[in-house]
Amino acid sequence: MRLGPWVNVVPVTALPMRRPSLDPSPLAALAPDLVVEILGTTTSTNAVATDRARAGAPEGLVVVAEHQTAGRGRLDRSWQAPPRSSVIFSLVLRPVVPLASWPWLPLLTGHALGKALRAEGYDVGVKWPNDLLIGDRKVAGILVERIETPDGPAAIIGVGLNVSLTPDDLPVPTGTSLAIASGAEPDRTALLVALLRSLQEAYDVWQVGGSAAASHLRTSYAAGCVTVGRDVRVDLPGGSVLTGRATGVDPGGRLVVAGPDGETAVGAGDVVHVRATDR
Repeated sequence: MRLGPWVNVVPVTALPMRRPSLDPSPLAALAPDLVVEILGTTTSTNAVATDRARAGAPEGLVVVAEHQTAGRGRLDRSWQAPPRSSVIFSLVLRPVVPLASWPWLPLLTGHALGKALRAEGYDVGVKWPNDLLIGDRKVAGILVERIETPDGPAAIIGVGLNVSLTPDDLPVPTGTSLAIASGAEPDRTALLVALLRSLQEAYDVWQVGGSAAASHLRTSYAAGCVTVGRDVRVDLPGGSVLTGRATGVDPGGRLVVAGPDGETAVGAGDVVHVRATDR
């Protein structure tokens, strides 16, 4: 049964949150394509994955943390959660597509993870470029970083998904969790397996599918992006603001906004924040 964005079957504060550790066995079954390293506590999975990649780790290494003490989001925003309450991981990728196509990696990640969560019954949408929302509340964040290594450039895909956080656990009032949305504590191991499988499948198709795969990804992403079709306010560096209707996503993954002066395309690295104004 798919749950609506504001449905609480049981008040989440009344749930007995056990927050068990991840089960290594189902994660080991993802090999050889994905090799999962589970850490108890670390500062940042992206930092650890970066170190591993620079030391020669191959594509497909996944660094998972039960607790992250210095997690980062885009623009160095912090990401905090109690131990074993979230799915937190970073994936090392070494794309062979042209560098000009790399800006699609954050969008591909959000699209693939949103698809996996919807298959699990959660009414998740993707806010451009890759925040995952239930209703208008953020349930997951994604940070993609390009790094240089002795073996060439690599991409580090960092993901933080709120799983069993209660309202009192949320670091910001605009957040939510899968438990808050469903009234039940999900199985974090099963969720992690589903997310990784969906991401791997989408990435593999994008890698080998050429222009046809890129065009399909653009169409599918735009169809599932909750930003497209809404009136938005785009805060830009330096304090300037762009307002208008988000009409689509261009071939480079940039959000197209139709404003008073015509259409403007903005990339994820060019904006501070995008907010819907038609609520």
